[in-house]
Parts: sequence; structure tokens; C-alpha cells
Amino acid sequence: MATYKTSIPGTISDAKWTDDAATATEVEVSSSAINVDQVRIDNTLNSTKLYLKLYNLAASSLTVGSNSPESILAVEAGSSVEYDFDPGMVFGTALCYAVVTTGGTAGTAGPANAITLEILTH
Repeated sequence: MATYKTSIPGTISDAKWTDDAATATEVEVSSSAINVDQVRIDNTLNSTKLYLKLYNLAASSLTVGSNSPESILAVEAGSSVEYDFDPGMVFGTALCYAVVTTGGTAGTAGPANAITLEILTH
């Protein structure tokens, strides 16, 4: 899985987190408070609707399928979607995510093919 963070000087968002192989395994974007400005999800390689679960928890406290997500963003099969949050979705503790095939709290099955995910933060 290739994940990386890049700086975005001179914009409202100051960092972009990119994951070109997002799955059901939790990934920690930040271990401290952070705001999410925009999320892009590319699910064009899958024939199943997927759900990006965003957690207001550090990875050490998170169990995908047991902990309640702060937000769940859906992306239809074979499509891409972009979510914009103005003035930003606040995660006061930390930010982790996972991508699964079931909405709600339960569900631990990941996509058949990894998806590409971009998160703009400040």
C-alpha cells in the first residue's frame, strides 16, 4: 500500500493525504486533532458499492467493525465521488479511515480491488 502526505502551500488546505491502495485495514492520517476539507474516492475498479469510514480515533484505539465511525461516505460501484466540507469536518482526537463493503458500524470486508483515496486537510 502506498500512502503519502504532501504539502499544499497557499491554499485553505495545507496537506493532501493520498492512498492508492486503500482497503479495510485502518490507516492513521493524524494522531492529533485535524480538519478534513475534501475527500475524493475512486472506486472505478470495483463492481461493488463501497463505504469510506472516517474515525475520530487513533489507530491504537480503533477496531474496524466495532468502533462507530464519525462519518461514512459512500461511493457507487465503478465510479468516483468527491465530498467537500466547508468549513471542514472536525476530528478533535485523531483521524483514521478504512474502506469496506458494508455501511454502518459493522463490516470488515474490504473491496475486491484497492481504491484510490485523497483527503485534503488543515
